[in-house]
Amino acid sequence: MIFLFLYAPIFTLMLFSFNADKSRVVWHGFTLDWYAELFRDATILNSLYVTLIVAFASAFFATILGTAAALGIHCMGRRTRAAYLTVNSIPMSTSDTIMGVTFMLLFALLALDKGYLTLILAHITFSVPYVVLNVMPKLRQLDKNAYEAALDLGATPTQALRKVILPEIMPGIVTGAIMAFTISVDDFVVSYFTAGTTSQPLSVVIYSMTRRRISPKINALSTILFLVVLVLLVIINFRQSRDSRKKIKHAS
Repeated sequence: MIFLFLYAPIFTLMLFSFNADKSRVVWHGFTLDWYAELFRDATILNSLYVTLIVAFASAFFATILGTAAALGIHCMGRRTRAAYLTVNSIPMSTSDTIMGVTFMLLFALLALDKGYLTLILAHITFSVPYVVLNVMPKLRQLDKNAYEAALDLGATPTQALRKVILPEIMPGIVTGAIMAFTISVDDFVVSYFTAGTTSQPLSVVIYSMTRRRISPKINALSTILFLVVLVLLVIINFRQSRDSRKKIKHAS
């Protein structure tokens, strides 16, 4: 019953994205016209371009920074590692509104005009902790002697990291990257406070459109976004389940 209450509005939205009429309550027949019109809308296409640029850029840099941070935290002592992991969890537990306002004030203090740079910097900041949390379990599963064995065999620290450590933790890195991309695409609040007038992502554009009037194009766009995020979450859960099965298999 709870799941029905939660997902009924989403399925209703998806259903009426194929409605031949603009009505949101009466079904008038099946059509794909709203999807065709959606991809002829220059404003939506531009916001889609902004969303993808920001999501790919922030996921790329967040993955690099998050992986490096996870490697550093893993090498620390138990108490220091626990302290850093606590600090890492702060952005995830902080209200999006507080983060958005904080970023807006910070960028104003630094005299940075709102645009791609401010969007990407903000998205990198709140995405890094998720990458760290996905990489850390893989580092804990590493054989502690593998790195030292590689060094004993003549490998440099860089070679040992590239050929021994990174291949082992790559599943966690990929999962973290997908999660960072998903969070970036899905974000609204932080983007609302950090986007410029010419660099508004889809979430902000959808909000602006609903303030004027709810068009069936919004239903179509929301349906596409929901399905994209759903597919990415399924991939993440599949990878995590597969890794868990492998861990249990190796343990037995």
